[in-house]
Amino acid sequence: MAQRKGQVVTVEKLGNIALVAVDNPPVNALSHAVRAALTEAIEALDADREVEVVALYAEGRTFIAGADIREFGKPPVPPFTIDVCRTLENAATPIVAVIHGTTLGGGLEIALACHARVALDGTIVGFPEVTLGLIPGGGGTQRAPRVTGITSALDLITTGKRIGAHDALTLGLIDEIASGTPRDVAISSATAVLSGNLATRRIGQLTVTPDPDAIAAATDTLRKTSPHHFAPQKCVEAVAASTLPIEDGIAAERAIFLECQASPQRAALVHAFFAERAVDKIPEKGTPPRVLEALAVIGGGTMGSGITTAALLAGFPVTLAERDGESLEKGRAAIAKNLDGAVKRGKLSEARRTDILTTSLKTTTDLADLAGADLVIEAVFEDMAVKTEIFGALDRVMKPGAVLATNTSYLDIDTIAAATERPGDVIGLHFFSPAHIMRLLEVVVAQKTTADVVATGFALAKRLGKIAVRAGVCDGFIGNRIMSHYRKVGDYLVMDGASPEAIDDALEGFGLAMGPFKVGDLAGLDIAWASRKRLAATRPADERYIPIADRICEAGWFGRKTGKGYYVYDGPTPRPNPDVAAIIAQERQKAGIVPRTFSAEEIVDRYLTAMISEGARVLDEGIALRPVDIDAVFLFGYGFPRHRGGPMFYADTIGAAALVERIKTYAAQDAYFWTVPPLLERLAAEGGTFAALNAD
Repeated sequence: MAQRKGQVVTVEKLGNIALVAVDNPPVNALSHAVRAALTEAIEALDADREVEVVALYAEGRTFIAGADIREFGKPPVPPFTIDVCRTLENAATPIVAVIHGTTLGGGLEIALACHARVALDGTIVGFPEVTLGLIPGGGGTQRAPRVTGITSALDLITTGKRIGAHDALTLGLIDEIASGTPRDVAISSATAVLSGNLATRRIGQLTVTPDPDAIAAATDTLRKTSPHHFAPQKCVEAVAASTLPIEDGIAAERAIFLECQASPQRAALVHAFFAERAVDKIPEKGTPPRVLEALAVIGGGTMGSGITTAALLAGFPVTLAERDGESLEKGRAAIAKNLDGAVKRGKLSEARRTDILTTSLKTTTDLADLAGADLVIEAVFEDMAVKTEIFGALDRVMKPGAVLATNTSYLDIDTIAAATERPGDVIGLHFFSPAHIMRLLEVVVAQKTTADVVATGFALAKRLGKIAVRAGVCDGFIGNRIMSHYRKVGDYLVMDGASPEAIDDALEGFGLAMGPFKVGDLAGLDIAWASRKRLAATRPADERYIPIADRICEAGWFGRKTGKGYYVYDGPTPRPNPDVAAIIAQERQKAGIVPRTFSAEEIVDRYLTAMISEGARVLDEGIALRPVDIDAVFLFGYGFPRHRGGPMFYADTIGAAALVERIKTYAAQDAYFWTVPPLLERLAAEGGTFAALNAD
C-alpha cells in the first residue's frame, strides 16, 4: 500500500516493515478522522502476516500535538483516544513510535501505547490537559507512572509542564533520541526492532510501585498552590489509580475524566484557551503591517524600562531616550536588572545579556537620535501637556512612515494624535506592568489610525510574545475604564464598613491573583490619583465621592514604591497600614457613617456586578469588539481567575436577568452608581447571553 494524497493516515510497506504516517495539518491533531483511520490501519497491519514491525510517525512539523480543538464542545465520537491506545498496545505486531515537534496530550498517550518510542532531537512532550480543566483521558495517567514512577508522573500531569527529549529519555517516557527525518528514523527504528537493537514492551503490563507519600505530598501542595482548581487534584486521584491493573486503572481514569468534563471550570478554561485566539480577529486582519526592524522608547521609568526590556528580549535593537543623563542611567540600570531576572529564570544566557546591553541597547537625551526607528513608544508620565509636546517633536524628527505610539493608560489618543501632522500614524500601545512579563497589550485605535498601523501593533505584540486586544478610545480604554468603575465599589465598601484587607481576602478567595488594594499598591496609587484629579472638574454632582484614597496619596504613600500604601512593605509579607485604618475611621466619622459588616459573598457579588455592568457599557459603545475581548483583557492583564473564564463569561453563569435584579437592589442605596446598562437589560428581556455576542 502506498501513500495517497489527502488521507489523514497512510500506510507504506517496505518488505516486512510497515510505515504508518499521520498527515493532518497543521499540527496532526487527533481528530475523529485520524483516530478512526489509525485504528483501521493498525488492525489491518496486525492481521497481515507479511508485516513483522510497524513504525508510526507523522508528516509535517510535529507528531500528534494533541486533541483537535475544533471538536471541543461537540459530542465525542468513537473510537476515543483510549480505544486507539488499546488497539496499539494490544497489537501482536511490535509498533515503534517516532515522535518529533510538540508531542502533547493525546499524542504522547498514543506514543506511550506503542511498544517503543524514538524521539527526534528537539522534541517536546507533555500533558497539558490540566490547563483545560481536564486530566489525560487516553491512559496517560496510567501508562506514564509505569515508566516514570509516581512522583515524576504527578509533576508532569498536575502542572501541564512540557519537557524536552533528553529529560523525557531520563524519565523513561522515550527509549532513544535520533536525528534525521521522521520517515528515515521510522525505517531505521523498525530495522532496529527487527535486529533486536531496540527493545519493545507493553507498558500496560508493567506494575507501579505504590508511593502514598508522593500522593499525599502532591495533594497537600495543590491545596496550597491551586486551592480553587478542580482538575489538578483529580489528576492526583487518577495517578493514584495507576497501581491497579491497567484496565481497572483506565476505568478509574475514564470516570475521573468525565467528572472533570462536567465541571464548570472546564468550560471556563476552554473559553480562556480560545480567548487568546479570538482576540486576533479584528477588522484590520489581513492588512500587511509596516516594517518593524528598529524600535525606540521615550521614558526610562518603570513602564519605559519594562517595554524596552520586552523589545530587547524579542531581538529588537532599541534606542531609549530620557530627559537627562541621570534618568538614562536609572533606566539602563532598571533594564539590566530586568535582564538579570531573565538570566536567573533561565530565559536568557549571560552572554546574550551582555550582548544586549552592549550592542542592542542605545541611549540618548536627544529625540533627533530616534529618527531612524520604525516605531517609537512614548512612556512618560500621565500628563497630556507633556505627551502632546513630545508628539509634536516626534512629528518633526521621525522618518515618514514611522509608527508613533503612546503607552498612556487613560488619556485621549485622538488629542495626542492631533498634536502631529500625521494622525494616521498614531496609535495607543498600552502595556501592563511589569511590561516585560505581563502578557496583555491593549492596541488602542484612534479615530484616524490607519489599518496598517493597527496591523503593525498586532504584529509587534506577536513578536513580543504578548496577547493583543483591540480597544477604542475612551478614558481608560477597556481595562482601566472598567477597573475605575468597579474600584469605586471598593471605596464604597470601605467607607461603609469593610476593611481593604477584608475586600482583598474576599476577592482572592474568589480566585483573583491579587486583591484590588494590593494591585493599587503594586501599580502605584499616584497613577489613579492623577486620573482622579484630572477628572475632578467633570465629576457629576450626584456621584458619591470617597476621599480616602486621596488622603493616602496626600500623605505620600503611593504603595510598594514608597514602602507604604494600603499596606506596609517592611518585611517579606505586606501588613495592613494602621495609618490607613485611622484615615478610614476619620472619614467615616466626618460622613456620619456607622460601619456595618459585609460578608465575603456580598463583597464578591458587588465587585463582579459592577465589573460586568461597565463591561456591558464598553461593549455597547464599541470600545471592545466582543465580550471575549473584555475577558482576555482581564484574564491576561488583571489576574482574573482563569478557571472563571473572564468577567463576561462569568456573567452568563449568573444570568442577565439575575444581574439586572441585583443592580436594582443595590440601586436602593445608590441610584446614581447602580444603573442597569441598556445591553444587559436587552439580554435579560430576550433571554440572551454574552457568549452569543462573540459569534457576531
